[in-house]
Amino acid sequence: MRDPLNWPTQDLVTHRADTTPDRTAMVAAASGNAVTYRKLDAAVDAVAAELDRRVDAPDATVATLLPTRPTVGTLLFAAMRLGATLAPLNVELDAATLQSQLSTADADLLVCGDGTASLAADIDGCPTVSVDRELSAAAVADETAAAGSAGETATDVTPAPLSRTDTQLVIFTSGTTSEPKGVRLTVGNLVASAVASSYRLGVLPDDRWLVCLPTYHMGGLAPFVRSALYGTAVVVQRSFDAETTQQVIADRAVTGVSLVPTMLSRLLDAGWEPPSSLRFVLLGGGPASESLIERCRERGVPVCPTYGMTETASQIATARPETAFERSGTVGQPLVFTDVTVVADGEPCDSGERGEIVVDGPTVTPGYLNGDGGVFGEYGFLTGDIGYRDADGHLWVEGRVDDQIVTGGENVDASTVAAAIRDHSAVAEAAVVGLSDEEWGQRVAALVVGDISPAAVRDHCAERLAPYEVPKTVRIADALPRTASGTVDRSAVRSLLSEDDEPSDSIR
Repeated sequence: MRDPLNWPTQDLVTHRADTTPDRTAMVAAASGNAVTYRKLDAAVDAVAAELDRRVDAPDATVATLLPTRPTVGTLLFAAMRLGATLAPLNVELDAATLQSQLSTADADLLVCGDGTASLAADIDGCPTVSVDRELSAAAVADETAAAGSAGETATDVTPAPLSRTDTQLVIFTSGTTSEPKGVRLTVGNLVASAVASSYRLGVLPDDRWLVCLPTYHMGGLAPFVRSALYGTAVVVQRSFDAETTQQVIADRAVTGVSLVPTMLSRLLDAGWEPPSSLRFVLLGGGPASESLIERCRERGVPVCPTYGMTETASQIATARPETAFERSGTVGQPLVFTDVTVVADGEPCDSGERGEIVVDGPTVTPGYLNGDGGVFGEYGFLTGDIGYRDADGHLWVEGRVDDQIVTGGENVDASTVAAAIRDHSAVAEAAVVGLSDEEWGQRVAALVVGDISPAAVRDHCAERLAPYEVPKTVRIADALPRTASGTVDRSAVRSLLSEDDEPSDSIR
């Protein structure tokens, strides 16, 4: 008898096609092209066979250089069928960075498309194949494929036996404060995350999860895994657009969508009224302001603020709408299987006490490609995030351990300053960092989005903060720079603020 704890023993589409082959698997948002799990299974087989001819499966690593499109799901499951590792790369990066990541991942093959072929051609040292040419079967459900035209004839690739400890994905972190790291995620990590998510968000037979986030990050990939496990469908939109996305949600019977706060704000600014069929908006990738959550309450948006990381295969804690509205600012309680400990000075904190958030459980990565770098401790994975839990276990995330700024011998918490700035009614967003300063060591600097002047920002802060916490450098911008996954790009914020030559003693 097989060990039930080692399930799944084969790729998820093989299991799904054996149980509900005629259920819808994927839908292209623009065209409405849809494929069943039977047809997806055949497409996965064809792509797996072609990949098998090009790499030494099952120990191969297949990298992809593709924007968001249904093809990404086909490639994910084809790699899983072969027992190979998939390494999705960010299409926004330059060739030199991509070449470094390919080397780090020790990739055997790079899969590009027509839109990324020229970028792939600038990368040396890795064989390249086009998904729109040599692997055309992967285009099942893409806007470019006629509905049902791809993947009609299976080639009968024998699915590789899987273990929960097999590395299935390598995803490079956004690198907002440091060099991106290659995170290893196992089959067990992905399945545990999908199961835990289902307990928090629920699953209905006709669910359709809209993917409009980049699929080279976990937030965009997770719905493919979850839907195959649940037997539900993903609707794939190549890029987010406020007007188009709200139409897709209505026209394609979407019941759930993953967004970052900026996306949701733009939807609301465009006058979006969510249909009654929409069950959840999983809101992650950065903190959601209290004003954004209040707008969701007023507009009837079923928002579920979530806190997650690449290193935990997505969600760590998630708040249902009723919790989000009742407990402003919380990301909810941890998901099932996930242990969250807030630690200060090496000891667990009491409720309400701030410390570093530490996570343990079956969703946590076994490590990075180039070593763990001291990120695991007695209580699990050290997230580098600061927060606290209340007496009922709800989690608040307040900033980063490395957000601390030391100016003139005083410690300043960047998240505290940012929160004070955001309290101004004219401010939409704010990011605070420390800049090098010859006199003070570091100076507090703020990048602010809103109809406000730098002087007004300083005056507002001076009424609420200690003098040494008031930003010395303030710059007004149209938007905060963000990574593809939606998190604030703190390195880019620092670069923008460093362009100012404001004297460091302008406020003290």
